[in-house]
Amino acid sequence: MSQNSTPPRPEATPPRSHKSGSAEAWASGGTLFAGVLMLVTGIMDVFQGIAGIAEDDVYARVGDYVFKFNLTTWGWIHLILGIVVAIAGFGILKGAEWGRVAGICLASLNVLAQFLFLPYQPWWALFSMAISIFVIWALATDDEYGPTDRYGIR
Repeated sequence: MSQNSTPPRPEATPPRSHKSGSAEAWASGGTLFAGVLMLVTGIMDVFQGIAGIAEDDVYARVGDYVFKFNLTTWGWIHLILGIVVAIAGFGILKGAEWGRVAGICLASLNVLAQFLFLPYQPWWALFSMAISIFVIWALATDDEYGPTDRYGIR
């Protein structure tokens, strides 16, 4: 036994995630894919908005629906939402925390907007809703920015 009775200090461990390597790669790949999807969805919404603003007869309404809006109004809604969604997608691709939070909020808003747009473009609206739900899942499950304990372990 040594004369010094001080207990050994724990060595600093490198920060690590609780996820396995493949799960971590999947989540970070999902976040990258979510950013790309938001950028593309935003651009498509801009085109959808321009089409609605330019010509009121571009979209034919399918059946009767409770939520009735003028197509020019829908055009402006999609144009503005598309610009903001594309900016958030760019923020996600840059790794900004505001992009991740804005992405979840805007993808949720896009689900609601597409639901209300169902009578005009049902298949595209359903497809866009599915993409937005994936984006919400990918951004909510990636805990790259999550809290860590005093040893850097998440």
